[in-house]
Amino acid sequence: MTTKPVLVIHGGAIYGEEDYDPALDAEYRAALRRSLNAGYEILENGGPALDGVEAAVRELEDCGLFDAGRGAVFTSDGRNELDASIMDGATKKAGAVAGINKLKHPITAARKVMEETWHVLLIGAGAEKFGQQFGLEMVDPTYFFNERKYQQYLKLKENEEKAKKHETVGAVALDKNGNLAAGTSTGGLEMKHWGRVGDSPIIGAGTYADNTTCAISGTGEGEFFIRTSAAFNVHALMKYRNMDLVSAGKQALADIETLGGSGGLVGVTPQGTILLECTTGMMFRGVKTVQMQGVAIRMNEQLA
Repeated sequence: MTTKPVLVIHGGAIYGEEDYDPALDAEYRAALRRSLNAGYEILENGGPALDGVEAAVRELEDCGLFDAGRGAVFTSDGRNELDASIMDGATKKAGAVAGINKLKHPITAARKVMEETWHVLLIGAGAEKFGQQFGLEMVDPTYFFNERKYQQYLKLKENEEKAKKHETVGAVALDKNGNLAAGTSTGGLEMKHWGRVGDSPIIGAGTYADNTTCAISGTGEGEFFIRTSAAFNVHALMKYRNMDLVSAGKQALADIETLGGSGGLVGVTPQGTILLECTTGMMFRGVKTVQMQGVAIRMNEQLA
């Protein structure tokens, strides 16, 4: 039996209009659509969920708008440190990288860790050396320098502000064979302490996939997602409390809010049910299925 494919993406959660540049609205939406098209084309042609997720996330890493890849924000000492993870719902194999700035596509590096090692997470220079050994595209750290994000960094540094922009990117997919996959990629929180690692490369926190329940990718204040095992929490609520995906997602975000955090989750089930939930004012998001496709930014906005 063939399943109708589903792709759900996010470009991260942000607090509200004050953190959003309306001049870039058309560019944001175009980038989300390119990501949807890149991932869904693979699924539509019978490709695996993992391929669809990787392609969708790579597109968002390359566009320079979101906090991943070429759009990564800066640490408190003016560097870029990137993290990513990916998980296969069929096998529950997973791979992740953290604290890198020499591998062009962190999501691809994460997948290579999953497929070529028995490890789950590689960090820093070790992850970069591993990627180089397996022929992944290497870049100079200056490749990730983004002038717009750097100006944000200088302003924040001057005012000694603690930023909370959350433009992490991610994707979840259901393929024609009924398999699920999830992936997440980020540059982390603006002005984070160098060496800080958030939830995006932590399996069970920012990413999780299990064919029996759901595939999940998160965005938000990673410390709270780690402390509540947010992505795994959705899976556990579905598996052990028989909750539906949307109810489980809302509960996972409520658990984060109880601790003082916020963010968003996207997800999909083997039956094609979709999760798009966020407790901040806005979340870049998009969905593509056989029946519909669309993107949205504000939380009261319909997909279009």
